[in-house]
Amino acid sequence: MAFRKQLFDNNRRWAARMKQADPEFFAKLVKQQAPDFLWIGCSDSRVPANEIVGLMPGELFVHRNVANVVIHTDLNCLSVLQYAVEVLGVEHIMVCGHYGCGGVATAMENKELGLIDNWLRTIKDVYHQNRAIIEEIDDKEQRLNLLCELNVAQQVANVTHTTIVQNAWKRGRALSVHGFIYDIHDGLLRDLGFSITGPDQIGEIYRIDA
Repeated sequence: MAFRKQLFDNNRRWAARMKQADPEFFAKLVKQQAPDFLWIGCSDSRVPANEIVGLMPGELFVHRNVANVVIHTDLNCLSVLQYAVEVLGVEHIMVCGHYGCGGVATAMENKELGLIDNWLRTIKDVYHQNRAIIEEIDDKEQRLNLLCELNVAQQVANVTHTTIVQNAWKRGRALSVHGFIYDIHDGLLRDLGFSITGPDQIGEIYRIDA
């Protein structure tokens, strides 16, 4: 099939470019994976994690799902989180949403789409908890973008509520969780202005006793 040939041709050209830039690139890549960062982002094909932050393969550990949510029963996400923190020893966890997110937009509606409805329920909860400030905004796109930001904030909180992160803090690990958002219109990443570095920054009910 034509698409397969295109993909493999693209891959060969990419590998050749990497080797031309650094003949030892793949030899070094094979030896270790030692990223400092875990990226939890949206599956949207327009939001390529490594490229956005200009990091090479091996420098960013990545988990992506629809609407960048962290659900406490999602063993996939929790396994990635545990591996990143306890095995790779990352120092920074970045939850990154993006403006105009289709998953967040879907969560703002009342249409039935199937299995995805259950996945997005957590974002409906964020909407419900912040309904007053969201519905003060007349412009539909601005309402969506605000919910995208609020969703990131909630998912950052969800990361910090896990036993994985809190046990790392109890062991004295320097581990920070950050909230970012990406704007597809201009390609720029924006810091939402909050980072959580310890249990004293989260609600008392979520803290695990030392």
